[in-house]
Amino acid sequence: MGGRRIVEAMKRLLFGPLFLSTALLLTACPQNPPPPPPPPPSTCTPTATGQSLRAQGLDVGSWSRPRGVGNFSAPHVPGELLVYSEGVSPQSLTLRVQDVQPLRVLPGGTLLARVPPGQERAKAEALFRAGAWWVQPNYIYQPLAVPSDPLYLSGQRTQLNGLLGLERAWEYSTGDAGLIVAVVDTGYLVHRDLSSRWYLPSGEILDVADGDSDPTDDTPAVSAPDPEVGPFSHGLAVASVVGAETNNVQDMAGVTWQGRLLPLKVARSSDGFISTAYVEEAVYKAVGLGARVINISLGAEGEDPELEAALRDARSQGLVLVAAAGNYGTDGVLYPASSPAVIAVGSVDNDKTKSSFSNCGPELDLVAPGKGVTVLFPNDRYGIASGTSFASPMVAGVVALYMSHYKAVRNAWPSPDQVYACLTGTAEDLGPRGHDTGYGFGLLRADRAMTDTTYCFP
Repeated sequence: MGGRRIVEAMKRLLFGPLFLSTALLLTACPQNPPPPPPPPPSTCTPTATGQSLRAQGLDVGSWSRPRGVGNFSAPHVPGELLVYSEGVSPQSLTLRVQDVQPLRVLPGGTLLARVPPGQERAKAEALFRAGAWWVQPNYIYQPLAVPSDPLYLSGQRTQLNGLLGLERAWEYSTGDAGLIVAVVDTGYLVHRDLSSRWYLPSGEILDVADGDSDPTDDTPAVSAPDPEVGPFSHGLAVASVVGAETNNVQDMAGVTWQGRLLPLKVARSSDGFISTAYVEEAVYKAVGLGARVINISLGAEGEDPELEAALRDARSQGLVLVAAAGNYGTDGVLYPASSPAVIAVGSVDNDKTKSSFSNCGPELDLVAPGKGVTVLFPNDRYGIASGTSFASPMVAGVVALYMSHYKAVRNAWPSPDQVYACLTGTAEDLGPRGHDTGYGFGLLRADRAMTDTTYCFP
């Protein structure tokens, strides 16, 4: 009953002040703030796939790293290659090809090398002929958000409770103080509503893009912001969905009330640049620092075998990975959401229809609210933003709640297979009956995940 009393307090204290704060702040902002840019028209239509619920979880055991060279028509870092070899060190291969300079070895054993810009494909083919197993570009990833006016605030209850059933879920668990959710993104910022949740272990490289221990988001979106939007930290916004401080009578509610948030910065401070190598290093860092859930609200088109190996390594060690499906509104779930090792999340509006910007594809697993999501902004502000970037951390947060409740009941953490079976098996079916390309298995339902005895607590 203690949990029920907490939730009742939450209803009285949190949502009322949220609406009050809205009124006060709106009186201080311009009467006609510039509207956010319209989302792209949706060009994908949800279609049934015929997939059945996979009670045993994701099929990740049959993959092997391909042999050859990657896709050099995809956006990639100029002058960089990722070289993987078997039976011979990748460093020795660089001695066999002119103008290939080793930079560093990534945690999975792949070499990051520098080559003359414009010669990436030619050098990759030469390295392959010299004995490399796989050579690919260092692909570029993008945050999957559409930030809106930071002073236009909105209530959360329609999404968090009306769609996801979180008030009921909170009666069973508000999280586990020892559970770590890693946020692989643009970094973190201090905010009055997200100060005690950050996990910043000293001496660790948390800014993998710049190679230092300070994951503060100082990318151009924060340091040189759009004058109409103001400073916007994608990493702060995503993390706030997972775990903004809740039941504290100010600002917004996070999906989880307890647990730690590990910010792993994969965006370079100078230009916000995100690459395969940075994301891979962050995944291995999350594993090493004890995370149980990883959220990746980033994406790129095509496949990335180098990152795929890291994702599968993490999953094999019990981590649950969640990623955003993409914001183009077209067919094709972006990578890494399209990986079989990852739970792919699309977006719905408050009326449960697919958001116009949300990508479609047979790899889609779940949908969650992603249109007009309340998030934290720099300088102790909060506002709304849209994108699958914010649907994904809703799922990651519910994963953390379910894992915490499962551990309390069963005295053990659930496996990634068990988590997947629970969330997909209890989802609210939307769109064409059964699994489809626009909604996956359906809308995430936190309330069902806490009580179901077929998929969640068999």
